[in-house]
Amino acid sequence: MLRVHGFNELFAAVETLARAKPLRGERLAILSNGRGMGVMAVDSLMLNGGRLARLSEPTVAALDKLLPPGRARLNPVNFDEDTPPERYGAVVRTLIGDSEVDAVMVLHAPSAAVSSSKAAEAVIQANKEKKGSVLTSWMGGARVAEARHLFANAKIPTFDTPNQAVDAFLHMIRYRRNQEMLIETPTSAPDNFTPASDAARLMVDEYLTGGRNFLAGREAMSLLAAYGIPSAQARTARTASDAVAIAKKMGFPVAMRGASRAAVARVDAGESSGGIDLCLESPADVHRAAEQMLSSPGGDRRGGVQTLIVERMARFPGTHEVMIRVAEDPIFGPVITFGHGGLAADVIGDRAVALPPLNTSLARELISRTRISRLLQGYGDCPASNVEALCLALTQVSQMIVEMPEVAALEINPLLIDEQGVFALDAQILIAPPTEASERRLAIRPYPKELEEEFRLPNGRLVLLRPIRPEDEPSHHDFLAQCSPDDLRLRFFHLIRRLPHAEMARLTQIDYDREMAFVAVAQKPNGAGTETLGVVRTFTDLHNDKAEYAVLVRSDMKGQRLGWKLMDKIIRYSTSRGTRRIVGLVLSDNRKMLDMVHRLGFTSRRVQDDDIMEVDLDLQPGKPLTELKHFGTI
Repeated sequence: MLRVHGFNELFAAVETLARAKPLRGERLAILSNGRGMGVMAVDSLMLNGGRLARLSEPTVAALDKLLPPGRARLNPVNFDEDTPPERYGAVVRTLIGDSEVDAVMVLHAPSAAVSSSKAAEAVIQANKEKKGSVLTSWMGGARVAEARHLFANAKIPTFDTPNQAVDAFLHMIRYRRNQEMLIETPTSAPDNFTPASDAARLMVDEYLTGGRNFLAGREAMSLLAAYGIPSAQARTARTASDAVAIAKKMGFPVAMRGASRAAVARVDAGESSGGIDLCLESPADVHRAAEQMLSSPGGDRRGGVQTLIVERMARFPGTHEVMIRVAEDPIFGPVITFGHGGLAADVIGDRAVALPPLNTSLARELISRTRISRLLQGYGDCPASNVEALCLALTQVSQMIVEMPEVAALEINPLLIDEQGVFALDAQILIAPPTEASERRLAIRPYPKELEEEFRLPNGRLVLLRPIRPEDEPSHHDFLAQCSPDDLRLRFFHLIRRLPHAEMARLTQIDYDREMAFVAVAQKPNGAGTETLGVVRTFTDLHNDKAEYAVLVRSDMKGQRLGWKLMDKIIRYSTSRGTRRIVGLVLSDNRKMLDMVHRLGFTSRRVQDDDIMEVDLDLQPGKPLTELKHFGTI
């Protein structure tokens, strides 16, 4: 929700989130009865990344009639010390009504000419009428105690100083951003990326069997390459054509040197007999340099003595050094750190942390929390870097951590990024035999790929039954759009047209520990991607005693026994988790659903004073379950 530092900030954040109304944006207008207070608030706001609202022309015109002559009609808005209380209310109404203002902060220092309590009452009344987001700071200790009591009763957050009020506003902004990020629909990983998990596991097993637990250089790069992370690993070629092909695959620019056969076995030793060429920018450059090296006095094509070593070079103009680290936290398990890389990474201290598993949206949010993210956007003659490739690299590292508990720690530093993409220059990986604790080390349960299964419908259509993923939201909107109004009424107990994004995100972004939703997906008839045919979900209570289910099949898929298969899947899954009962609520006129669950062994009873049936399936060990025709047994 919100990260705070220390008890003072903790209680201030609670005060703000409990009393303040949700923000519609991040633009703040400040009203004060003293210029110094307003300037202090603006300085604090801007130094901490906040935004000061730019008042609209109608608001400026309205302030002309409310402010003393000669005062600037700008933000912050400043009163005189003797401004009457009703003027507070008028200005607050004007600011709340401005479409360019998302929140209003009112600052007040006590004055002998004005009642602090009356000024507070005017602000409270204006907020009641306009229903905006208002924060206040009534300074003066015991002299303004009554006014602050009035704000507390009106559920308007109030603070001792302008700086504290600004901090509270920034809490609201961070909370709003966090909530938006939570329900953001992540983009899918590229369909053509499939890690070589088996090859990576064989490598790790071989190293562990040989008593190795620390991988560096080429060994670490090989393991990263299995998960699709490119590196500057050297490749060997015997002909100019081979060198060109390797260079094209690596990406330009490349460096190339000639080496003896002895040096090939230990590229890092760098035994060179045919010279070296740097920054070869094109296939023609590579071919020309290769021909020169192979025809040099030390070369001998016929005997194959001379070999070419090709490796990718960093594009220094526009290239940035970043780093990715993975370390074990005693409470949260593996933690992914991203930030500024290079030799000075720890001195610069520009880093942010996240918990795996990551998707592209979470990876992008992690990057955005670092200062180097601004450099990656491009500046001057330096083009914007390929942030999408960086997001992919972070998700690939995350996938490695999820799939391989043997990886105890990891560091890629530097990881170079430019407009073309990313590649690793150096990496170190610590491996260890997996233990029972390391198998369960993740704080967030990853996508349970092992629960995927395929089957064919009676009409021959191949269907994949798998857990739902956050990126399923767009196809889930299409799925509901193809369900009849009556089917939606039977599922949601009321008529709906389209679920809002926040509610749909709640259905697709689930905690696999407490919830499960299986979707039946199949290729579209025209071959343009996949579509959702049905979904079944359960939500389990804290003690795993009871799981509440809901199921929906697309209206045009009736008669294919897809509902039976979905129920079969969720019953088997709940049984494997040791859940004691599956329960659900079914409208009394949903005769097909009631008939199906009765044949599955559910019992039912009518909910008193309602047209709803409560159904219940006992999953106790030894309880016989009904056979499902066409799909085997439960």
